[in-house]
Amino acid sequence: MAAFILRRFVLVIAVLVAVSMLVFAITTLLPANVAYLILGQFAQPDQVKALELKLGLNDPIWQQYLRWASGAVVGNFGESTMMNRPVGPLLFDALERSLTLALTSFVLIATIGILLGVVAALSHNRPVDHVISVSTFLGIAVPEFFWAIVVILVFGSLLGWLPASGYEPFSSGFWTWLQHIIAPVLTLVFGHLAHVSRLTRSSMIEVMQSPYVMAARAKGLPERVVIFHHALRNALLPSITVLALDFGRLMGGIVVIETVFAYPGLGRLVVFSIENRDLPTLQAAILVIAAVYAVANSIADLLYMYLNPKLRYGHGTS
Repeated sequence: MAAFILRRFVLVIAVLVAVSMLVFAITTLLPANVAYLILGQFAQPDQVKALELKLGLNDPIWQQYLRWASGAVVGNFGESTMMNRPVGPLLFDALERSLTLALTSFVLIATIGILLGVVAALSHNRPVDHVISVSTFLGIAVPEFFWAIVVILVFGSLLGWLPASGYEPFSSGFWTWLQHIIAPVLTLVFGHLAHVSRLTRSSMIEVMQSPYVMAARAKGLPERVVIFHHALRNALLPSITVLALDFGRLMGGIVVIETVFAYPGLGRLVVFSIENRDLPTLQAAILVIAAVYAVANSIADLLYMYLNPKLRYGHGTS
């Protein structure tokens, strides 16, 4: 198990190095001169050359990458060319807000999705099963920005229960903070429920017909013990991988939701960086999103091994 964790750690590092090289190379080749972005388009040529020399923009690209990567390792991502502030604090503030949104949505997706999948499996081919299947499929059949607009119109404009956009920190009060994240969380949850619920449903249907479940029932065990102790543990194995991918999709797809709801998170920071060609901020934001995705997948692999003794013991003997 320790060897497996070490290998996963090394793989995550390798992925991040590859992503950082790719992102740095692509953003460096964009038709935007960082010196002109800082000084303005009407800067004098001698001023631009002096700043390029100061920033090392005339150095070979591999030297520029090593300088940037060595700073990124310790959390120093340089200066934002548009806001004239260190990228690190901006990035980590936005990341904290996005993680709050993503983790809250993730917990609800996992809880509600698994519950709906179990209920649908136990009501296989009955009206409850069909209702759950149709309603969850609506979430992925329609784009997330459409559901965001529906939530804004219904809960913000029509009913007036929730603010239509914006963000308030937790220090403003729990209820105020909660009101501002409910709408984006609802949109994210509804857009991702089908992946988990459908996979849990199909896995549960298969597991409930397996010999060990039949044997547990033959022993006279209560149905809840058969379902939650014997069946659900094994049925959750495929769902774990999907949940990890969903968390990665939450962090990657949060750009649209944060833009629609004017939520100042990592996704909106990416959009701002692209619109204003703020390359240091864009590089750092993409690298952080890739890191979250890689770590989420590694955690999923570890949980998969923990829940599946065959994989754990097989790995230990290989």
